Amino acid sequence: MPEAATEPSVPPPPTAAAPAIVVRDLVKTYAGHPAVRGVSFEVAHGEIIGLLGPNGAGKSTTLRILTGYLPATSGHVTVCGIDVAAQPAEVKNHLGFMPENNPLPEDMRVREYLHFRGRLKGLTRRRLGPRLDEVTHLCDLGRVRDRIIGKLSKGYRQRVGIADAILAEPPLIIMDEPTIGLDPHQILTVRDLIASLRGRMTVLISSHILPEIEMTCDRVVIVNQGRVVAAGAPADLRREFFGPGHYEIELAGPFDELPALLAAVHPRLASLSAATPGADGFATLRLGAPHDAPDLREALVNALARAPRFRLRSLTRTRHTLEEVFLAATQAKAA
Repeated sequence: MPEAATEPSVPPPPTAAAPAIVVRDLVKTYAGHPAVRGVSFEVAHGEIIGLLGPNGAGKSTTLRILTGYLPATSGHVTVCGIDVAAQPAEVKNHLGFMPENNPLPEDMRVREYLHFRGRLKGLTRRRLGPRLDEVTHLCDLGRVRDRIIGKLSKGYRQRVGIADAILAEPPLIIMDEPTIGLDPHQILTVRDLIASLRGRMTVLISSHILPEIEMTCDRVVIVNQGRVVAAGAPADLRREFFGPGHYEIELAGPFDELPALLAAVHPRLASLSAATPGADGFATLRLGAPHDAPDLREALVNALARAPRFRLRSLTRTRHTLEEVFLAATQAKAA
């Protein structure tokens, strides 16, 4: 293919005023059966967001509509300000997509494949060379750039997929299960790679590995039976479903006086377990506070310091995991 006289236009950076993704009342039905039922959410530029849900919740359908591969039954979706239904081809110029089962050619070398993909994405040879060096360094592919893809480990194949997705520097990256099947070291590498994109590109991740989502994403959107059942930062969702968390305290002293001390710290702070002192006189208690209570650890320490008959050994604040939030959201709001 001859080199074009002028370099093809690069997708312009989206304006900061408009969200990277806007989904409004999205509906998709198959033969009358609703797979997506009125899903709505927004994603800001430079944000990393997780799309979560059990199997059959509508995640894959939503991703296919977002990428312009599947038409919606109704609703409105824009990507970087572009109407997906009206301009599906233009939308593809503004995003990079890494599917769960990454269809990489087994017989091509890494650099050969990325060069091929770059030309398909419209990068000129003059621009493609430096960009290949950049993504090879960013994805830590330097040691395998001349190796055949079919002989790479799962971790390196995932990195090749991410390199492909970010190669043309699109403003939006969509990844479906980017860390599935990886060992802990590979997961750490991919997690750091995704985190390095924060602020530079918008990243939407669909995954079942909830601890990874919690450590990587700024916000999550949880869908179940085709509906959004929860959305927000993991910390906000924990407070919404479980309150501020519980306190675990280890202390010794006159436990019959503890209720009055706790009430002085907060009227609704109370022990959730009975005191069972050990041979050394210390007992471990679980304390609970209302949903709207602030962090009470400092107040508890100060109150115990003013009560010399109590001896404090440890005080920790426990919190629910994103997995627990996920289960609570999908079970409590299931149709």
